[in-house]
Order: sequence, then structure tokens, then C-alpha cells
Amino acid sequence: MFELERPHISKISRQFLPEDFNLSNWESIKPFYEDLKSRVFNTTEDLKQWLADWSEMESYLSEDSAWRYINFTRNTEDEVIRAKYLYYINEIKPFAAPYEHDLNRKLIACPFISELKDEAYDIYIRSVKNEVELYREENIPLFTKSEEEAQKYADIVSQMTIHHDGQEFTLAQAAKFLKDPDRNVRKEVYEKMNARRAVDADALDTLFDGLVKIRHQIALNAGFENYRDYKFKALGRFDYTQEDVYHFHESVKEEIVPIVNNIILHRKSALKLDVLKPYDLDAETSGKPALRPYENSKELVEKTIKCFEKMHPILGDYIRIMDEMGYLDLESRKGKAPGGYNYPLDEIGIPFIFMNSSGKFRDLVTMLHEGGHAIHSFLTRNLKLNAFKHTPSEVAELASMSMELISMDAWEVFFNHPDDLKRAKQEQLEGIIEILPWIASVDKFQNWIYTHPEHTHEERTKQWLAIYNEFHTDITDWSEYEMYKSIGWQRQLHIFEVPFYYIEYGIAQLGALAVWKNCNLDPEQGLKQYIEALRLGYTRSVPEIYKTAGISFDFSRPYIKKLAQFINAELEKLNS
Repeated sequence: MFELERPHISKISRQFLPEDFNLSNWESIKPFYEDLKSRVFNTTEDLKQWLADWSEMESYLSEDSAWRYINFTRNTEDEVIRAKYLYYINEIKPFAAPYEHDLNRKLIACPFISELKDEAYDIYIRSVKNEVELYREENIPLFTKSEEEAQKYADIVSQMTIHHDGQEFTLAQAAKFLKDPDRNVRKEVYEKMNARRAVDADALDTLFDGLVKIRHQIALNAGFENYRDYKFKALGRFDYTQEDVYHFHESVKEEIVPIVNNIILHRKSALKLDVLKPYDLDAETSGKPALRPYENSKELVEKTIKCFEKMHPILGDYIRIMDEMGYLDLESRKGKAPGGYNYPLDEIGIPFIFMNSSGKFRDLVTMLHEGGHAIHSFLTRNLKLNAFKHTPSEVAELASMSMELISMDAWEVFFNHPDDLKRAKQEQLEGIIEILPWIASVDKFQNWIYTHPEHTHEERTKQWLAIYNEFHTDITDWSEYEMYKSIGWQRQLHIFEVPFYYIEYGIAQLGALAVWKNCNLDPEQGLKQYIEALRLGYTRSVPEIYKTAGISFDFSRPYIKKLAQFINAELEKLNS
């Protein structure tokens, strides 16, 4: 087994900010920005020291803002916590933005920049130049407004609950009933969940109208015709084009949707149904109770540690450290924001995992997914500059989605019975295939939204249904539930909170399948290549990082077809 360094957990001593520095207001951090802005470079070493000081300040500010966001999402009902979070958005970021722009320009203009020979600096400077090109002072208040408005999505969704069997459940908790073998239970819970979503459908529509308007204006201010083109550049998509994205949509439709249709037909047959309804799509087809890989969050953590240790002892240590530090918040509860994330804490170098678990199999997958992100954070914590640690999403999601797959050989820690382990692997692989059309739908929908910013609610609904139907089977009978289908896009928080950050999941999923394929052929070498790729952070281009992982950065139709055939063959093995 190849070696991994056991992490030494402590914050690196500050050299620029005082050890006891506390961000109380803008005036407290402003002198440090002024220092960086006025610094004179006489040598290459002066430039390197300036970059190190700037990086240290960025790490502090990033971690400070991270804790404000984490605490807010853990309890959206606490007004004090909310005020601290909004204070950063409204009273720190807008004042810091012009200084950040000035520092970016200072870096680009520095005569010693050509002496930074490491390729990592080339990647970094490319991103800095991109930011300078996009910067518009008039967009600063719009960014603030957009971020503040987007968080209202969490406020609304975190309050959604239903009552079932005399108990109150969040929607994340209630989702476990959709796997119940009793069709009447599935139907009842499905209708309650979607009726509850429908209560706030108009509010979410109105919220989104405002977000589209703000984002369109940001694009116009920056000289773009629409927010789609602006965001493509803002996301730093240097290694592929918008045309490639469209090819991804078409490839998924042609190569993946037919496999999904077969999966759904098999599900319909296994359930012995003449008509398949939307509340049957997650049903357990074995006739057995739904998989329950853990009983509570404590057990989920303990088993995840054991699972990671089976791959490499140090990987288990990473999760253990987070648990000991209290950097895990896993269980769903009322008032907690929806979704899940791994949030890097840049100064200490230990991430925080947030999710909404309720005992479902998918919660296990989420934990492994976020655990992959966490491992990425640990492996990049000692990189020289803070910017080197933050990868584009195509790389970040490769880390997480690969972990979902390469950990499967260690899933016996979650499933004692071989049949349950087989069911879990089958459900995971089917889920991977089934999510790709959804990813394509969400991305294509956002492309339409922001290239038609003046659309009405009716036009938006019509377009969503057309796109959804394009990528999803007509095997499912939606009669009686068309309204629920029409608001289905509102379930995707990325559309509200992080626009266009979604196709990366599809691109990375293809990469993850290739990583898993390599691990099947040679487990140790495959894992080693995966680790080496993650260690790079963002010091190399995306294609180079993928190459280090032993895979191709490719989402053409022939490549997707090849991977589809591979996963289909693996599914057939499990079904045999």
C-alpha cells in the first residue's frame, strides 16, 4: 500500500495578520488591504512574499465567512446567526471587492510575474486575468443582492414538513417512505410532500424572477448579451466550450436515456404494475424493506471511517479528525437548510460536512460523496497559496463522485448480508445512470432561462416540461400529478443558489466511472492515481489533472457510449 502522510492538525502561524485578529467590521481588515495595495516590489522574492501575505489574509477571510454560512445553514431560524451571516455579505464583501480588483491588477502589472516559473502560477494568473476582465464596480451591489436573495430559498425550503403516522417529518426525512413496499404508503407520502412543495411554489417562482433579473443585469453590465455567456466565463471554463455542453446534452439523450428506460421498465415489471406512477420510481423492487445502512449519525460516522480505512488507513483518519473536532452535522431537522456540502476551512485546513440524513441508503452515498470532497481538502491543505487549493467544479466533483464508486468494495461495513450489499451496489449504479438525464435537464433549462430573461411563468413552466420530457421516459404515468411535475425544477437548490453549477456533476460523473474502472483493474494503482490527482489542487489544468488520475477529460458521444456500455455491463452482472 502506498504511503499517505498522517495529518498534523494545527493552524499555521500567521505572519501577516495578528494571531488574535478578529474581523469585527470593515475598518478592522481595511489596513491590511491598504498594506498589500501600497506594497512596492523590488525583487521576485518581494512578489512571492506579497502573494503569501495576500493568501494568508484570504484564508482567514474565507474561513470566517465559511463559519457564518455554516452556522446559518445549521439553523436558519436563529436571527443572531442570520444577522452575522448577512453582515459579511452586506458590510464586508462589497468593500473588499474593489480592493481585490486592485490587487489582481497589481499582480498582472508586476514586472516580476514572468519569474514565477512554477506552472501552478500560470494556472492562477490565468484565473486572475479572467477576474479582472469580468470586474465591474456597478456589479458589486448586485452580487450582494443576488447572494442575499438566493439564501431565501433555504429559508423557505427549511420550513417544509409533513405529518405522517402522527409524526412531523422534514421532506428529507419523509423521502424514506417513498421506498416503502406498501404502495399506499408511497402514494400518501408522495402526495403530502408535493402538496407541501406546491404551497410555496408561487413564492419560489417570484423569488426566482428577481434572481433572473439581477443576474441578467450583471451580465449586461459586464458586456455580455446574457447571463449564460457571462457565467460560463466567470466559472473559469477554460478547457471546453458551450458547444461541448450542447454535445453533452445530446449524448446523454442518445446514449443514457435508453438505459434509463430499461431500468424503469425492469422496475415496473418487478413491482408487477400495469401503470407506473411517480411515487413508484424509488420503490424497493426486491419485496424487502428498504436498505438501512445505519441507525443514527454516530453509526454513520463510525462505519464511514471503517469503510475509508479499508481503502487506506489515513483516509479513515481524515473523517475521524473531523468527527473529533465537531466538524460534522449530518441529521435532518426542521429549520436546517436543505442539501449537503463539504465546506473547506482554509486557515486550519480541515473541512466541515453538512447534510440532511434520515437513515436512507442515499444518505450513505451523500456521506461518501462529501467524504470525497473532505479528502480533497485534506490533501490540498499544505499547498503554497490559498488559490491553489480551490479547484474548478469539474475537479472537485471528480473527487466526490469517484469516492461514491471506489468505496463500494468496502461497503460490507454497512451491509452484513451479501444480498443487501448487492442491492446497494445495484441501486448506486442505477442512480448514477438515472441522474445523468436530470443533470442534462437542469443545465439545458438554465441555458434557456438566461437566454430568455424576459420569459413569463407560463413560458418557463412550458419549457421545463418540454426539456424534462425530452430527457425522461414516458413510461411513468404523470396523470393527476402534472402540476407536481411542472414545479419539479424548484427542488434543485443549485438553480437558485449557485446558477450553472450543475453540469460539472455530469462531466465529473463520467470521470468517476473511468476512475472506478481503473480501480477495478488495479485497486491500488487506481486509488494511487486518484489521490495524486487530488493532491494537485488547482496547480494544473483540468485535462492534466484528469490525466494524472489515469483518465480522459472527455464527454463526447463516443466516450459517453463507451462508459455507458461499461456501467450497463456491471449492472447486468449484479442482476444475473
